[in-house]
Amino acid sequence: MNIGTAAERSGLPAKTIRYYEEIDLIRPSRRGNGYRDYDETDVHKLRFLHRARGLGFSIEDCRHLLSLYEDSGRASADVKALAEARIAEIEAKIAELQSMRQTLTGLARACHGDHRPNCPILDDLSAG
Repeated sequence: MNIGTAAERSGLPAKTIRYYEEIDLIRPSRRGNGYRDYDETDVHKLRFLHRARGLGFSIEDCRHLLSLYEDSGRASADVKALAEARIAEIEAKIAELQSMRQTLTGLARACHGDHRPNCPILDDLSAG
């Protein structure tokens, strides 16, 4: 199938699919005319990558996950370790976002939001 069909069936834009090919995440065969020829295995990998990227795995994590997926002798502990590392990254990001929200909430509460020019939000930002 051509890249347009592969894009439609995988849910990924053609540009992303070309990028994944460029960095060797997928390797579709080529027709005699040089055009890419995607098969069901390629579409399955593209869906796999779409889902993994949607969960925030990096390109290198995806490369590792794909290699584990393709290795029938893999240890599930290796896959779990990648997932747990991603969970730790998400938890750290959540904590960072909660801290940002708390700081901004405090600053917004301190600001009168009226016609006067003084503003604790701007004062705080300029103090950094």
